[in-house]
Amino acid sequence: MINLRVAVLEKIKVNVLAQFLVLASVATFLPFFIHLQWLTGTIINAILILVLFLCGLRSALAVACLPSMAALSSGLLPVVLAPALPFIIAGNFLFILTINWFYQKNKNNYYGYLGGFLSGAGLKFAFLLLSVNILAAFFINENIVTLVARLMGWWQLVTALSGGLLAYLILKFLKFFK
Repeated sequence: MINLRVAVLEKIKVNVLAQFLVLASVATFLPFFIHLQWLTGTIINAILILVLFLCGLRSALAVACLPSMAALSSGLLPVVLAPALPFIIAGNFLFILTINWFYQKNKNNYYGYLGGFLSGAGLKFAFLLLSVNILAAFFINENIVTLVARLMGWWQLVTALSGGLLAYLILKFLKFFK
């Protein structure tokens, strides 16, 4: 039993675990304290990118599920948008996977990051706009469709782009990019 415990602890990088726990906690609890979509969305998108680069793809995908559920339970995301929750999470996955793919494809450099976050933001925006408009047609009262379009439309693009810029500045400060 002791050998198993030692083997597990040898594989865990404490600094990566600490970074993951801090970033995941902020992503989870931020929607409870800040109810401004442009600010919360920017910070959450930046956190998703930071977790991707500091902790790895699997960790980033795990964290991508947390903010949407917290936003729904905190009231930042209106209850009427609860059916959109899986699509919001899928949009976050798409954002992270696109950034990771571009970055890996371009030999881990600045241009890979830039292409990844710009493409990821565009794909996330298009995916959410399309999926939420389809959901709105089936589940949501016509009076609320404008609210849904506003929350899941251009704001998603703006917060993804600004989150990508914020994450870049932080990663640059941490000397992640050469």
